[in-house]
Amino acid sequence: MISYVFPAGEEHKTLDTVRKLYETLILARFDRNDYLVALGGGVVGDLCGFAAATYLRGVSFIQIPTTLLSQVDSSIGGKTGVDFDSYKNMVGAFHMPRLVYENISTLLTLPDEQFSAGMGEVIKHGLIKDRAYYRWILENKAGIWGRDTALIEKLVLISNRIKRDVVEDDPKEQGQRAHLNFGHTLGHAIEKLKDFELLHGQCVAIGALAAMYLSCRRGMLSMEEVEEYKNSLAAFQIPSSVSGLSREDVIAATKNDKKMDSGVIKFILLHSIGDAYTDRTVTDEEMGEALEYVLAR
Repeated sequence: MISYVFPAGEEHKTLDTVRKLYETLILARFDRNDYLVALGGGVVGDLCGFAAATYLRGVSFIQIPTTLLSQVDSSIGGKTGVDFDSYKNMVGAFHMPRLVYENISTLLTLPDEQFSAGMGEVIKHGLIKDRAYYRWILENKAGIWGRDTALIEKLVLISNRIKRDVVEDDPKEQGQRAHLNFGHTLGHAIEKLKDFELLHGQCVAIGALAAMYLSCRRGMLSMEEVEEYKNSLAAFQIPSSVSGLSREDVIAATKNDKKMDSGVIKFILLHSIGDAYTDRTVTDEEMGEALEYVLAR
């Protein structure tokens, strides 16, 4: 067994890091009978999975996620990849792990900011797929934030089931798997423009708040529901706004998102809490109005 360690952070999720990993594997004479094991958070899992998908045209790998975000989201479903320059996950492959092993004990020592970022993805699962789960999260927010192990175990399990069911039905994101991108169109643009100063889950949560506001403006959600979600972010110490950006720059950044389809943005909105859908009619003006709700001055 050998180990390959690289510095933490999204800024190291690059082809250069993968190149160094390839070199390590080649020098150690890894072959197709060997396994790669991703031990760490989402960056480690995405990068290791991409290396496994491409080394010798594909070797097996195992996910051992140690952060909340990676346990409930990125380790499940076989999406692997790295960033190219400042473009998020622009290079990647679908490559399913042979096994995902999760131990919630790792979450008990997770820094609050990392746990907070993971909750951005957790709440998203309820918003797009399960209204009752969303209500349960809000009703138990104090215990969840306090890392009550029984609540955390249930939280991870339900989010895993939601992600599993979506992926099994649509493994290559041709349909409903796209709903998992709720909050990501604007969230990725914000993440890129802030030079990854904010964590992924935080940016997704801000993007989701903007998408909920847009859903409200289209008459599908009430403003009370939008504000309730905004208040839930505060309970988990997730920012609900971002400073230092203009709506024009964020909208321009969305045009380079990998979720573009024939020049049109596939924007995920909510018919209602727990019922997401893909919309291809969102205009720049609508995005701008939604951004005004989350851009701090």
